[in-house]
Amino acid sequence: MTAAIDTTGIIASRAHSASRRNRLAWALAAALAVTFALSMYLGDFPIPVSGIIQSLFSPLTGLANRSVDFIVLQVRLPRALLAIASGAAFGLSGIIFQTLLRNPLASPDIIGISRGASAAAVFVIIILGWTGLAVSLGAFAGAVLTALAIYFLAWRNGLTPYRVVLIGIGTDAVLIAAISYIFTRARINEVQQAMSWLVGSLNAARYTDLLVLAAAMAVLIPALIALLRSLDPMELGDDTARALGAPVEPARLGLMLVAVAFAAFATAAVGPVGFVAFVAGPLARALLKGAGRGFLHAALIGALVMLVSDLIAQHMLPATQLPVGVVTGACGAIFLLWLLITSGRSGRVN
Repeated sequence: MTAAIDTTGIIASRAHSASRRNRLAWALAAALAVTFALSMYLGDFPIPVSGIIQSLFSPLTGLANRSVDFIVLQVRLPRALLAIASGAAFGLSGIIFQTLLRNPLASPDIIGISRGASAAAVFVIIILGWTGLAVSLGAFAGAVLTALAIYFLAWRNGLTPYRVVLIGIGTDAVLIAAISYIFTRARINEVQQAMSWLVGSLNAARYTDLLVLAAAMAVLIPALIALLRSLDPMELGDDTARALGAPVEPARLGLMLVAVAFAAFATAAVGPVGFVAFVAGPLARALLKGAGRGFLHAALIGALVMLVSDLIAQHMLPATQLPVGVVTGACGAIFLLWLLITSGRSGRVN
């Protein structure tokens, strides 16, 4: 009888957790859809919902309105879709790092991955004098090389979370110094160009950036789903996981590469937008309250944070469009202070 009661309780608990996960996912998706609709409507030239729908389907219906179609299809739509895709990629990257390293401070913009992309982009802009796609490719290469450097520097017969975080923070400081040194050798116009990229912006959103990021995510998301099966035994500890036959180091390396790729492709598309990767995972887990790991929810929250921040950046000041990184940086800094204060009260940060 006791076993039957225990089994019933476990089944009921799992059903409750699944229900909470589903309700939260649908709520976040609905909030994202509403925000997307607002991003299509708001602007110097408000367009009614009927006009937006007609414009979105004009390639199929042939009912074209040049001025409306240009605003919707060439200005607002790529910007909104790129915000959603890059925000989801940042969110997934952050929660993967935080789960693997068991530390809410472990995100690509804290442990140096985003800074590596920034340093490479600054080098490409100022030292090599390149622009356009070359800057994005340089940023991608910088993120990957920085991640590999952190991984090999932190390796000591395996990886421990605190070592990766500490080496990542140290690497971030070194890269900040490198960027500052490159700036001392630059002309003022080059510094302005580099700074506009370093903040992170959607002001120059293009379909080409969106297509590259979407293609990368189409490959990375199935790879992530396959690798997540290894997390259950790994959460019991490396020794226990190895005893159960789990490929601990290959799985950890695979997950880290996927996380780096998410961050690298997103950074190459929109620049190193700060704190989106950092806040998505903790917010997802706080809302779930132990009802799951929250990878899907972190992606939705990352997309929502990016899209809402971009709306604020566009419309907060009249006649001025701020880079989205200004808004995410300000909000993320407040969140970081709150996290450190609450973690300090509990005596831990993981």
